[in-house]
Amino acid sequence: MENETQNYNVYGAYFAPLRSSDGVKMLVDGLDSADLAVIPEHWLSYSSPPASAHTALALLYSFFTAAALIGNGLVIFIFATSRSLRTSSNLLILNLAIFDFIMMAKAPLFIYNSAMRGFATGALGCQIFSVMGSYSGIGASMTNACIAYDRHSTITRPLDGRLSRGKALLMIACVWIYATPWALMPLFNVWGRFVPEGYLTSCTFDYLSNTFDTKLFVGCIFTCSYLFPMCFIIYFYSGIVKQVFAHEAALREQAKKMNVESLRSNQNASAESAEIRIAKAALTVCFLFVASWTPYGVMSLIGAFGDQQLLTPGVTMIPAVACKTVACIDPWVYAISHPKYRQELQRRMPWLQIREPDDNASTGTSNTTNSTAPAASA
Repeated sequence: MENETQNYNVYGAYFAPLRSSDGVKMLVDGLDSADLAVIPEHWLSYSSPPASAHTALALLYSFFTAAALIGNGLVIFIFATSRSLRTSSNLLILNLAIFDFIMMAKAPLFIYNSAMRGFATGALGCQIFSVMGSYSGIGASMTNACIAYDRHSTITRPLDGRLSRGKALLMIACVWIYATPWALMPLFNVWGRFVPEGYLTSCTFDYLSNTFDTKLFVGCIFTCSYLFPMCFIIYFYSGIVKQVFAHEAALREQAKKMNVESLRSNQNASAESAEIRIAKAALTVCFLFVASWTPYGVMSLIGAFGDQQLLTPGVTMIPAVACKTVACIDPWVYAISHPKYRQELQRRMPWLQIREPDDNASTGTSNTTNSTAPAASA
């Protein structure tokens, strides 16, 4: 009777700890009542995954961690120490790199859990993992929206649309403030809670408890951390693409009137215009955001409002991996494709053989850079 009184989760629902049967090791075997209390009942009936699944995920996360920490670490270092890169727009890129760095800085907790085949770091490790994930995930999505706004404003209004340093710092402060409630409310069980998921090696907000508070929390965080930034990103980047193609059409029309093939005299015929490069980057950003966070958003909605039987431990690990992938790719999309960043990286690390043309290499190059600076500085 004494043990039974301990087997209640934070919502007061009783659960019976499951045991191995017929030689099958259960997912929650070996956990005490304190650990079981923070695990959604949905996971209690699943068997433990094979050791090879844990090993594969640990190796994958190790690769992601190395790629993200090195890539984002370079971005943070170069942007923070290079005077020429300390522009208002680049402050947003720096903030995004910090969030991506935080996202993968928590990965060692996951790797340790995978190495130990389960919920090894316990409730404390789960809370740390989840808080870092909340800040980095929501902060990165809103920073992406801010970058989209900055690029849209710069390209569509090149004369007066440049972001001031004060406005950029204000936007960054607002992003951190915006992410804070969604990180702290579940931490202190004010609204929602942080729980293990999947193989019990990672943690997130609770989307499986069948309570009104949980469903409302999932609906609100889905709207505020996914739908809002998604709408902003699509709106601003679609405006960029529209502006780019309108500009290209105007150039072609003017060239036709002048009976010349192209007005871009300083470029090779095979070279892409800066505007087209930016349009491709814009579409890439939209795709990355959708591809990385949509699976997790859909999974949380299924857990809160749909058929939870679809969410097996293995299935729920896929969205978790997808949203980590973007932390590895962001440095390439936002910074390593940045001409001035590549030039600075080339000067400091010539052995990388980046070979980015210098702005002062020739008069023609200088003129081309000046004409495209509003588009490329973001």
